[in-house]
Amino acid sequence: MAGLINNLLILLLVFQNSCLGFRNPLSVFKRYKDTTRSLSSECLGNNRPVISLGLTDFALDIRMPGVTPKQSDTYLCMSLHLPVDEEAYVVDFRPQASMDTVHHMLLFGCNVPSSTENYWDCDEGTCTDKSNILYAWARNAPPTRLPKGVGFKVGGETGSKYFVLQVHYGDVSAFRDKHKDCSGVTLHLTHQRQPLIAGMYLMMSVNTVIPPGEKVVDADIACHYQKYPMHLFAYRVHTHRLGKVVSGYRVRNGQWTLIGRQSPQLPQAFYPVEHPVDISFGDTLAARCLFTGEGRTMETHIGGTASDEMCNFYIMYYMEAKHAVSYMTCTQNINPDMFRNIPQEANIPIPVKSDMIMMTHGHHHEETKKTDDSFSLKQPKREEEEVLDQDFHIEEAVDWPGVNLKLGQVSGLALDPKNNLVIFHRGDHLWDGNSFDSSFVYQQRGLGPIEQNTILVIDPSNADILDSTGKNLFYLPHGLSIDKDGNYWVTDVALHQVFKLGVHDNEPLLILGRSLQPGSDKNHFCQPTDVAVDPVTGNIYVSDGYCNSRIVVFSPNGMFIMQWGEETSVGKAKPGQFRIPHSLTLVPEFGQLCVADRENGRIQCFRSETGEFTREIKHKLFGRELFAVSYIPGGLLFAVNGMPYPGDIVQGFVMNFSTGEIIDTFIPVRKSFEMPHDVVASEDKTVYIGDVYAKTVWKFTSTEKMEHRSVKKAGIEVQEIKAETVIEARLKNKPVSTESQKKWEKHHIVEQASPGISFVLITTLLIIPIVVLLAIAVFIRWRKTRVYGADADHKLESSSGRILGRLQGKGSGGLNLGNFFASHKSYSRKGFDRLSTEGSDQEKDEDDGTDSEEEYSAPPPPPVSSSS
Repeated sequence: MAGLINNLLILLLVFQNSCLGFRNPLSVFKRYKDTTRSLSSECLGNNRPVISLGLTDFALDIRMPGVTPKQSDTYLCMSLHLPVDEEAYVVDFRPQASMDTVHHMLLFGCNVPSSTENYWDCDEGTCTDKSNILYAWARNAPPTRLPKGVGFKVGGETGSKYFVLQVHYGDVSAFRDKHKDCSGVTLHLTHQRQPLIAGMYLMMSVNTVIPPGEKVVDADIACHYQKYPMHLFAYRVHTHRLGKVVSGYRVRNGQWTLIGRQSPQLPQAFYPVEHPVDISFGDTLAARCLFTGEGRTMETHIGGTASDEMCNFYIMYYMEAKHAVSYMTCTQNINPDMFRNIPQEANIPIPVKSDMIMMTHGHHHEETKKTDDSFSLKQPKREEEEVLDQDFHIEEAVDWPGVNLKLGQVSGLALDPKNNLVIFHRGDHLWDGNSFDSSFVYQQRGLGPIEQNTILVIDPSNADILDSTGKNLFYLPHGLSIDKDGNYWVTDVALHQVFKLGVHDNEPLLILGRSLQPGSDKNHFCQPTDVAVDPVTGNIYVSDGYCNSRIVVFSPNGMFIMQWGEETSVGKAKPGQFRIPHSLTLVPEFGQLCVADRENGRIQCFRSETGEFTREIKHKLFGRELFAVSYIPGGLLFAVNGMPYPGDIVQGFVMNFSTGEIIDTFIPVRKSFEMPHDVVASEDKTVYIGDVYAKTVWKFTSTEKMEHRSVKKAGIEVQEIKAETVIEARLKNKPVSTESQKKWEKHHIVEQASPGISFVLITTLLIIPIVVLLAIAVFIRWRKTRVYGADADHKLESSSGRILGRLQGKGSGGLNLGNFFASHKSYSRKGFDRLSTEGSDQEKDEDDGTDSEEEYSAPPPPPVSSSS
C-alpha cells in the first residue's frame, strides 16, 4: 500500500512539472543573458508579470513598458503592485537589461508611488512615502541570489505594497533606431517565512570634488553603527568612469576588516563577502573610493549625469526578524584621521583589461551631459556676477556649544539687528498625528499654551542665552522673522495666526488671522508657515501654508493687499503653484520674494510688489523636499532640504542667486541632520540650521574667514593670508595657475590694511620678535652655563626640544607645515594634507555616540559583546 502511494506521488509530480513546462519559470530567470533590444510587445512584463513557481513561490517580472528616451541621462520610473496581500519574501533578483542601453537600475519598495501612469519621469519622484532600496544593477552585472533563509520582506501589514523600478538611460545614441526598451528585473518571491530579514546599507560620498589632471583623489566615508547586530553577505561598488577602486571595511578597536574591494569598471554586481563579517553596536563602517582626474579639463563633482561622478558602496545584510531595519545610509566622514590607518590595498587600483572596460561601458565613447538642474527664466549676466566670491567652503563650527542647548522642536530661526541668533521652539509641545483633525482644527487645546519661553536670544559666539520671551502665548510655533526695528514676527500653526511682538512686550503688537479657526479668506489662515517683512515698504508677506497654497500680502498695519498662488495640479508643478509654501526670504537688491516650495522640492521667486513669477531654482541634489531658504546681501542664497528619501542627501546648500548655481553643500560633523526645518545666514557667511526632530541648532562658518583673518602685529594691522595653493605647488615643484598666482599676489600686496607699508618694513616687524627670542635664549644659556656648568646643556636642550617638537611633530625629522599650521586654532588644513606623513595635530571630533548617520527613534540597544 505504501509503495502504491509513493508511485502515485511521483506520477503527480511528473504531471505537475509537465504542466508547468508550458510556461517554465526557468526561461524567465535565464533571460538576463539575452539582449533587451526587444519591442514592447515582446516584453514579458507587459503581458504576464506574475509566474507561478509552485504552491508557495512565484516570480514577478518588472519591466519598462516599451519606452524610448529622447535625451541622454533620462531617468524613467514605473511601478508594479504586489499581487498578493499577505507577507512575501524576495529571495532572488534576475536583471533583464544590457549596458548597451541602460546605465543603471534601482528597485525601490514603498506603498505610494509618485505616479499612477504607466511610466513617468523620475524627476517627479519615486514614491510619496518612505521607500527602501531593494536592488541595484549596472554594467552587465550577473544575478544576485540571497543566502538560504534570508529574504527582503514585502506585503502584509508592514511590508511594501509596490515595487518602483528606476532606470537611468545614459547615452541615447543607443536608441537611434527608435527601438523600445523593456529593461527591468525579475524577482523570485516565496510565502515561506524567512527567519532572517535582508536590508541594504548605502555608503555614499556627497561632496567629493575631483580636480582636473589630479592623479589620485580619495573620497572617504565613515559612520558609527548604533543598532542591533547585522551580518554582511554581499557588496556592490559604483562610480562612473574616473573610479579606480572602491573598498569597504569594518573598524573595531582600531582593527580594519575588509568587507569587499572591487574595481567599479568591472560589472557592478553584488559580490559575495568572502569571509563572514558581523557589525555590532559601536563598530565603525568605513569606505574609500579612489579616483583620478587625468583626462579631464574641468572639476568633476558628485552628480547624476554620465560626466559627473559617484562614490557608492552598497552592503546587503541580514538581521534577526525582530530587530530588522530594511534600509540605512551613511554619507558622512565622522573621523577623517582614521583613514591614515586604512589598509594599503585601498590605495592600489585594480587593473582592468581594456576589452573588459569596453564591455562594461557598452562600447560608447561619447559623453553627453544633460544638466541635473532646472533654472527657468535665466537672467542676463550682471557685472557683479563676475566678481562674486565663491572661493569658500561652509563647515560646522565644531567648538560652538549651542548644539547642546536644551530645546524643544526647533521650528524657526532669525538674526536680530545686533546679529544675535533668535530661536523659536515648541518647548514641551509636539506636532504629531493627534494634533489636528481632518479639518485642520487643533485637537490638543487642553494642554494649554506652552509654559516655557519659546523665543530665545542666543549669543552667536558662546551660545549664552541673552534674553527670552514668548511664555504662555503659543501652542505650535512655526515660522520666525525679525524686522529692521527688531520686532519678532511669528506664526503658530495651531492657532492659525501671525503675531508681531516687541522685544520686551508681553502682549502682541499685531495679530493676523482668527484664533484656532482655519480658513482661506482674507481674514483667516490655515497653518501659516512663515512671515517676512519688507524693510523698505513695511509690507507683510505670509506663506499660507500647510492646507492653503498661497502667499498673502498685508500693509504694515495689517490691511489685506493681495494674494497669489494655487495648489499644485497633477503632473509637473507649474510656476505659481505650491505644495506647502514653507519658508520665505526677501531679496531687496532684486525686489523679489523667494519661497521654499517644500513638497515640490524647489525655490520659486516672485516680484515682491506684484507677485509676478520670475524664476524657479531646482536641483536634483535638493531631492524630494526643500524646507527653508535664506538670502544675504551680496547675491548668496542658502537653503536646506528635509527628511531623506532613498537617494536623497539631507544637506545645506549655498547658491549664486543670479545664476541659481550651487556653489557649495555642507553637513554637520556633530550629530546628524534628521529633519532640518529652518536656515538663516549672516553677511559674513555664518549659517545656522535648526532641526525639528534633533531639537538642536548647528552653527556653520566659512573657511574663508578662517584663512583671511585680521591680526595685529607690532601695533600695525595687516591682513594675514594663508596661501596654501601657492605654498603646496612650490613645495611640490608644481606650476601655479595664473589665476591663483594673481589672486595670491593681490591679497598679499594690494589688500593690506595700510597700503603705504612696504614689504621690507613688514618683514622687519615680523623678524624682530624672533631676534628678541633668540637673544633671550642665548642670554639664558650664557647665564646657566656660568651658574650650572655642564648640567645647563642638558636642561636647555630639553627645553629647546619641546619647542622644536611642536614644529616638527612627533617622530619627525624635519619641519612639518601641516602640523605646524594645524596647531593654530581655526586653521583649515586645505592644501597641506598631502605634505605630511606623520600624525596630525588637527583637533579630533569628540566621539559622544551621537555621530550615527541613521535616524533612530527607538532607544539604542545595549552594546553587544562580540569577537573580532
